[in-house]
Amino acid sequence: MPSQPIYFQPSLLECPIASATEALASGGSSEALGAFFTRAEVVNFILDLAGYTSDRPLHKLRLMEPSFGSGDFLLPAIERLITAWNTNGGDESEIEDLSNAIRGVELHRDTFQSTYTAVINLLVQRGLSSDSAKTLASTWLIQGDFLLLPFEGDFDYVVGNPPYVRQELIPAALLAEYRRRYQTLYDRADLYVPFIERALSLLSPRGHLGFICADRWMKNRYGGPLRRLVAESFHLQIYVDMTDVPAFHTNVVAYPAVTIISREKSGTTRVAHQPNIEAAYLADLSARLLSKDRPNEANGVRELAKVPNGADPWLLDSSDQLNLVRRLETEFPCLEGAGCKVGIGVATGADKAFIGDFNTLDVEPDRKLPLATTKDITTGEVLWKGAGVINPYKDDGGLVDLSDYPRLKKYLNARREVIEARHCAKKAPANWYKTIDRITPSLAKKPKLLIPDIKGEAHVVYENGELYPHHNLYVVTSDSWNLRALQAVLLSAVSRLFVATYSTKMRGGFMRFQAQYLRRIRLPSWDSIPSELRAELIDAAQNLDLKACNAATFKMYGMSPEEIKCIGG
Repeated sequence: MPSQPIYFQPSLLECPIASATEALASGGSSEALGAFFTRAEVVNFILDLAGYTSDRPLHKLRLMEPSFGSGDFLLPAIERLITAWNTNGGDESEIEDLSNAIRGVELHRDTFQSTYTAVINLLVQRGLSSDSAKTLASTWLIQGDFLLLPFEGDFDYVVGNPPYVRQELIPAALLAEYRRRYQTLYDRADLYVPFIERALSLLSPRGHLGFICADRWMKNRYGGPLRRLVAESFHLQIYVDMTDVPAFHTNVVAYPAVTIISREKSGTTRVAHQPNIEAAYLADLSARLLSKDRPNEANGVRELAKVPNGADPWLLDSSDQLNLVRRLETEFPCLEGAGCKVGIGVATGADKAFIGDFNTLDVEPDRKLPLATTKDITTGEVLWKGAGVINPYKDDGGLVDLSDYPRLKKYLNARREVIEARHCAKKAPANWYKTIDRITPSLAKKPKLLIPDIKGEAHVVYENGELYPHHNLYVVTSDSWNLRALQAVLLSAVSRLFVATYSTKMRGGFMRFQAQYLRRIRLPSWDSIPSELRAELIDAAQNLDLKACNAATFKMYGMSPEEIKCIGG
């Protein structure tokens, strides 16, 4: 057994990867690498749910903590291990019995060293000699990159709080190596996604993973490959929603969830939402979640079947609401299938250069468009504040020749340094003045519904065809549906249910009203709606009467009193 800490030597990898790993290991702080400190009550809750309890022979089992940081999970796990070992007659002369019980990994070197010392101190406090404590700590703990390290054998438990790091913060060479190794690092996936994939791959038969991390992968696009992996090879045993729950010592923007996943045949999932962060409550909740008795929804625990279903989003809300969603999905086409189109406004990449006061933008009149922003629709109706956007595109889609537009040319050249600094301009220097998204002037003249991205409730505003939408507004248009009637449906509790079911939640219970979720809403064809109900929908929207919007929408979907009740109608 080693008497010195184990440091991962990346020299066997290509130099750019080694350099990138070293830069992360030595730079900044663990917080800069996406570390959040988990409350002790939550740590013990997860260890209980995963089955890492001191009434088991933990010295004969193996636990991995893939990003141990300051030891939030590692130190309590060691406490449980030593208690179990002592209960089973642990003798320091047989300290080798503990050598394989734990492996912990930490990339950030200073954090590693600090926690390494804390582990030694804990072991000494628990009665081991200083030499034995150093020997165990040096065997258990590895400084390096969990996603690149080799490991011997598998693990009965993998627990922790994987780092939350966006791809933009990962050096290019390292990101390319991660992509080569991990099938789940798809689209814009954050670093915790390949962490989960690697952790699952290390599980022993019937082994358990217990993580607390952002829940975005469970519903959004980039989580699809990981959801498929879980559906095909693992069992999502327990899900605990931690939205608006102080699970960490600092606030986080993306809300976390606790997941317990085992290497077993897929089965039902026990679900709980927003528990109290009190030790006694969490101990009782873990007992209820693990009970062999059928769960009682009155006690806050439900059991759902077929939550993982290929790459589909995980639907984890109340069973009666899910039944309603499933019925509507069976009976009606999706929004775009019913003749509507969902899009998003223009992203320029340099708003200060392309956007300004419409009247004072000094370009040719046909080279600017009045712009709708979120500030214009806060009241639920359009109150334009006068913004405009530069339009460098011909009506057929290509860029205009600046020599044909001297005022536009002068305007853009005055801001050329800022405009050329954008990624899209560097990729195509000859088209340096294009916006990220193509501008289609005809959209400004088309009546439309405008929907801000992040809201607590549906905020759907009718715009009669005068403004071009900005990037943080989603746009719904239709050549078949009456837009006022459609506004009533999108303002209703039914549409909110669809978005809430498929959307990830943000701080304060806010949801993402993004195109991918809006397209999930189901809608009958306009031709199938009786004239009297059409008028009712239109009138409700024009008056912004949400109660009337709900009433008319409930009729349209043929909802029963029980279905109306389940969504608060």
